[in-house]
Amino acid sequence: MDDLDRRILGLLIEDGRLSFAEIGRRLAISRAHARDRTASLQARGVIEQFTAVVNPEKVGVGISAFLDAKVAPTLVETLCAELATLSEVVSLYLMSDMRSLHIHTLTHTEADLDAFVREHFFAREGVLSIDCTMLLRRIKNRRGGPRI
Repeated sequence: MDDLDRRILGLLIEDGRLSFAEIGRRLAISRAHARDRTASLQARGVIEQFTAVVNPEKVGVGISAFLDAKVAPTLVETLCAELATLSEVVSLYLMSDMRSLHIHTLTHTEADLDAFVREHFFAREGVLSIDCTMLLRRIKNRRGGPRI
């Protein structure tokens, strides 16, 4: 990946809807070259997808919570597979100790969050601990990956 790739990525991270013509104008390259370089970034897996960033509160999903669960090694794969299918789970990470999960959830209400935690963690064999913190406000949000 060279400097031009990084500059293209920077523009697309800021606005994934930029046309190839606009990328070309901003970087002093042709529209075709911008298209080819972007296609190459996609083909190499650097760009995984283009998507919209939605404000959860504007669509009625106002409870953003982060769960940190410790689970028995025998439960990790099963629980990850289950959680990955759930609409409430925005992000799911297996941490380096291979038994800790970091989960970001979005629910409509605190009661919905409580029901989610009860159904998927409480009284479940193999869940060793669960910590939950709710988001108060967003200060900085990473969109599209690291700034490169």
